Formats: sequence, C-alpha cells, structure tokens
Amino acid sequence: MGTVTAPHDPLASVVGGTTAKVMAAHLDLHTVGDLLHHFPRRYAERGELTSLGALPLDEHVTVVAEIADTRTRPFNNGRGLRLEVTLTDGRSKLRLVFFGRRAVHHHERVLLPGRRGMFAGKVSRFQRDLQLSHPAYELLDEESEAAAVEEFAGRPLPLYPACKQLESWRISKAVALLLDSLSATGWRDVSDPLPEALRLRRALPPLPEAFEKAHRPRTRADIADARSRFKWDEAFVLQVALARRRRSGAQQPARPREPAADGLLTAFDARLPFELTEGQRRVSEEILGDLAAEHPMHRLLQGEVGSGKTMVALRAMLAVADSGGQSVLLAPTEVLAQQHHRSLTEMLGPLAEGGMLGGAERSTRVGLLTGSMGAKARRRALLEAASGEAGIVVGTHALIEDVVTFADLGLVVVDEQHRFGVQQRDALRAKGERPAHLLVMTATPIPRTVAMTVFGDLETSVLDELPPGRSPIASHLVPARDKPHFLARTWERVREEVAGGHQIYVVCPRIGDDEPEPPGKGRSEEPPAEGEGEGAERRPPLAVLDIAEELAGGPLRGLRVAVLHGRLAPEAKDEVMRRFAGGEVDVLVATTVIEVGVNVPNATVMVIMDAERFGVSQLHQLRGRVGRGSAPGLCLLVTEAAEGGAARARLEAVAATTDGFELSRIDLEQRREGDVLGRAQSGGRSSLRMLSVIADEETIAEAREEAGALVADDPELDSAPALRTALDALLDAEREEFLEKG
Repeated sequence: MGTVTAPHDPLASVVGGTTAKVMAAHLDLHTVGDLLHHFPRRYAERGELTSLGALPLDEHVTVVAEIADTRTRPFNNGRGLRLEVTLTDGRSKLRLVFFGRRAVHHHERVLLPGRRGMFAGKVSRFQRDLQLSHPAYELLDEESEAAAVEEFAGRPLPLYPACKQLESWRISKAVALLLDSLSATGWRDVSDPLPEALRLRRALPPLPEAFEKAHRPRTRADIADARSRFKWDEAFVLQVALARRRRSGAQQPARPREPAADGLLTAFDARLPFELTEGQRRVSEEILGDLAAEHPMHRLLQGEVGSGKTMVALRAMLAVADSGGQSVLLAPTEVLAQQHHRSLTEMLGPLAEGGMLGGAERSTRVGLLTGSMGAKARRRALLEAASGEAGIVVGTHALIEDVVTFADLGLVVVDEQHRFGVQQRDALRAKGERPAHLLVMTATPIPRTVAMTVFGDLETSVLDELPPGRSPIASHLVPARDKPHFLARTWERVREEVAGGHQIYVVCPRIGDDEPEPPGKGRSEEPPAEGEGEGAERRPPLAVLDIAEELAGGPLRGLRVAVLHGRLAPEAKDEVMRRFAGGEVDVLVATTVIEVGVNVPNATVMVIMDAERFGVSQLHQLRGRVGRGSAPGLCLLVTEAAEGGAARARLEAVAATTDGFELSRIDLEQRREGDVLGRAQSGGRSSLRMLSVIADEETIAEAREEAGALVADDPELDSAPALRTALDALLDAEREEFLEKG
C-alpha cells in the first residue's frame, strides 16, 4: 500500500480493498478524511467494565467485560454442541453462545474465566436473559511483551461506532495505520480549516495533534482537548456558511413594500373586532420595517400554537398587496393549505372578494393551489396567480412547479419550515422579478442555539403570549397500567364534556387494520417508538381503527364517533373535518394528521393514547388543538410506560409545563438531537459529530461571532483557503441537506 497524504485519498490505499469495501458499505466511510473523522463513540478505562444491565435490545454493541464461567452443553439429542460463556461487570451478566463442534472447541480454549476482553455483537433475549450469539471478541490481557502492557496500561480505550462486519478494535487498528502513515509525511497535505490566529486565540491544539488525541488518547485530558477542537471546527465552518448566506441575502436587491395610507391593511385593521396583542404589534412592526427595505427580508417567526402567527403573516401580505405585489403562503399538507385558505378568506371577509359583487372597493382575492385539485379549478388558480388578480395564493409544494407564475411576487410565507428545505423556499422566491421577501413560521419553539445552528441565516421574532380569549390547558398523566381506574375515569370525563356540548380528540400513533402501508404513505404519521426498550415483547402501538371501534361499542357507546387518518382520500378527510367543525361528530379518533392547523374552538379535550410513543414537541403541538375557544382545555396523556423510566419522565415534563421553549430544551436534553433537528444533523457524514446544540451553547455563540467578523472582513475567504475548501466539502451537492433542515 502506498503512503497516504491527503484527506480525499481513497481508503483502500491505507486499509486495503476488502476492508475499504466494508467501511464504505456499512459505515459510509470512503476517504481518508472520513475515517479520520469517524471518532470513538465513547472511551473505556482499561480496568473498567461496561455496565451490562442496560444494553439495548436488537442493537450492535461493544462491551468490555470479564469472563465469569464457560460451559458446553449438548443439544439436538447430542448431535449438536453449544458453548455458553457468562460475562460479568461485577453486578449484571451477559451470555455469549457459540454453536458447532469446531467453533466450540476453539473458543473454549481461549475464553477462560478471569480473562477480560472486548466483545461485539447484536443483543438478543433468550429465556429472559440477554445474550450475544457468535460475537466477535478481542481479549485485552494478551499483550505478552512487558513493554506493550506498560504502554497501554491506564490509557483510555476507544470504542468506535461499529457494525457486525467490522468490530471496534479493527477500526481502531485501521485508524492507527492511517495516523502512522500521515505522521510519516508530516501531515503535509492535511490543511487546517481554522485560521491560525483564531486557533491560538482560543488555545486549541493543531489539527494533527487533535486527531492523535481523539483516536489515541493517553489521558482523559487529551480527549477533552480533542473534543473542544473538533467542536470548534464544526461550529465555525457551519457558522461561516450561514454568515456568507446572510451576507449574500442582504446584498440582493428587493422591491420595498409599504402599506398604503388608505389601503387594504388599514381597511383590515379597521374591521378587526379585537385589539392585537402587544407581541403581535411588536412583531408586525419588525416585519413591516423589513418589507420596506431595499434588501429581502429573511425572518423566522416563532410562536406557540394559537399565538396569532397567521394574523401577523396576513398583515404582512396585505402590506405587500397595497404596494401592488403578491404573496404566497406555502403549507406542508393539503389539509393545512385548505385550512389557511378558509381562515384567511374568513378573516378578510369582503376584502377577499376583489372584482366580485359585494366586494369592498379596495380588495383582493385569496387563491388556493394544491396537487389534488381538478383541472378546471387548477386552471383558474394558475390564471389568478399569473394575472395578479389573486393578491394572496395559498398552496402546497404544487406552488413550486414551473407552470406556476406570478404577476409580481413580493413575499413568500413558509408555514412549518422544518418540512421544507432551503432549495424549495428559494425556488419559490425566485419566481419574483427580484428575490421575494421571506417569512418563515414555526409553532415548534426552538432554543436559541438551535435557531443559531439550524436557522442561522434568518433573523428571529418570537410571539410568546396568547391572544385574549384563549383558555389555559390543563394536562394530566393517565398511567393506564398502574391505575386502570384512571383510564375508566378518562372516558367518563369525555362523556361529561360531550354532555356539556363540547367535542373531543382521541389520538393514536397508528392507523391500524392489516393492510400493508403503501410505499411513502402513512408511515410519516407513525412516530418512532421512543420508549427505552422496556420489555422485549413490546405490543404494537394502539391504532385508530381499533380504538374507535372499541370506544364506540364500549365506554363511549351512543356518542357520535368518527375517524381521521392519512389513508383517507383528501375529500373524505375534508368531509370528516367539516362534520367535526360543524358539531356533527362528538369524538374524533385520529392520527397526528390533526397535529397542525386544525382549528375547532368547541373541542375541549385531547386524549393521547400511547403518549410515550410521541416526541415532546409533537405532544405539545397536539395539546394546542384544544382550549381554542372560551372553555378551558384538558389534555390527558395515556401511557403504560413504567414509573421512573425516561419515557415517563418525558411525559411528566409535558404535563408540568405549557412553556414550549422549556419543553424544547427538555426534548433536546433527553433525546438524540437528530430527532429534533431532522436529517440535517443526524445520520450521514455531514452530521454534527461532536457538537451538542444544548451543551455547547457557548461555543456556538462564540463561533457565530468569530464567523461574522471574518466574513465581514474577508467575504471571499481569500485569507483562509483551507476554510474555503472545508466549506466546499460541506456544501457540495451530496451534502446540500446540511443546511436544508429536513
């Protein structure tokens, strides 16, 4: 094998073709740079044993443990032989099993009681005990040379993200080969993305030293040094990318959009039957100020469910209409697009009847464009948009298609940003003669550092108060397994609310029936199970169709029960929602299809079945569907999660506070950040490897400051060619999703 010098060299040149193929296929590692950045998942002390009591079922693990005993057992009437090895951490046990006479005799000679080693395999359960079948292993006490023992004694032991085909210790050996090879060339072709002055100012180790400390640490202090260095690399490169994006956005020309003195916005404000909240007024002023500028607005509007974001967005759209321009409102689903279209039309009244009999003198039209519209309605919507007759056009992804044109597009409003990528919103903005202003709305509260990391190209406005007339929501946990009478009381409470003239949502994680899910459909409504693997035989999630039947024939017999889920045709969904909104249905049993945008002020109770299977922000969103009228809202979280477990703690946190920002922090602290941030920062090689958006708040804030200063002084990064190379790698076509937020 030749000497490796550069990060883009193929891995085969250092680890050989066979290992390189396995690394590419199973670990997504292709180049020298990829392997260098494949950091250990954790580090064990040489004398420390892994805790065996809490191993995750069905996951590939590497454990450091001691052999307690070994025994061979015949099976299959003596025709087969099985070796059972019991590992211990001093408290819990884990069984290893090997089959086949030759294998048994080989392993029996090596795996002797008292020896320690690393053991890797997939965790399964057999007769209530956890076990690894035919695991790979490497014994730790086999260094025969005294010098080797001396060298490794006391050193942290790196344990890598591994796979069945390639164990942690084999990855460790490959990395060692690579480091030796790079050292031999003096690391001459590995350039450092951090400007030298910044690195020295922040007292960070040089890149070669940081790689050595990450992969071959001598002490825990080495690991800490390496971590802080690579956290800075990640934070800084990403913040430079965002700073350059902000800068290029701020330099684009945009047409200023200002409301007319006696225009649509003035007429709309005069019709309002209530006062805007102080927050709505403040945020509206920020937005109207941005719209009046000669550069495009890039603003993120965060607000709790029901805080009045739509009202603020509508006022911005009317200001644009006053200046002769058009606005589009991009919604993630057809149900939500139709809901927005209805509510905007109702809010505007005669102001939305431009050119129609009875329309106000100054008025416009609100168009609707979705994928499932009939040809005639679609033609009319396209004509209204192209002619400028519709000052506001609401729609789904269908708006992005080439055939959709506008007379003068001035503002793009994106609802629920995490469902759209940067490219999609930019494609829509490009339909304007000059880049359109951009307002992104989200009801999922985002902690400050997440906003800096994921939405770092946007200015942020926050609506943090509810409009007058909104009622508080009480939330309670219903531990169905520990206290079945609480569940019985839940259904009694539902009957009482219906008797009082109100309506109820019951949400389940799954649709149900034995139909296979159509490809790409329905699955998104089923959030991943998030329990902590309590019990191997976890029952399937509760299903809408089963629960609806059970309730209608049992505790809610006599009430009008209907179902709503993603497999219904769009017309059927609309019909169910229309009947529910019109008071013709008492109890709606649904999936999370109701999570965003459904507005029924008469609904007062939300019962969430198998609540532990939903994420914190999802529970918070669902809860926001009730208490939208004058009667107080009630949210009941039904769960079988065991007391004291992480799932139960998460639900208790949701029940304890209605502050979405507090919950979003808890969400991030308790779960993998990738679940919250979307694919932009989970999974592939372009993920945040070292950086934690909660724990590393300070690093992110400081990196943003440093990045802003550098880009202001040197927008083209002429003084930092290695940084420019790192940015190109981050933003190449394959990794575009890093900034796309899902």
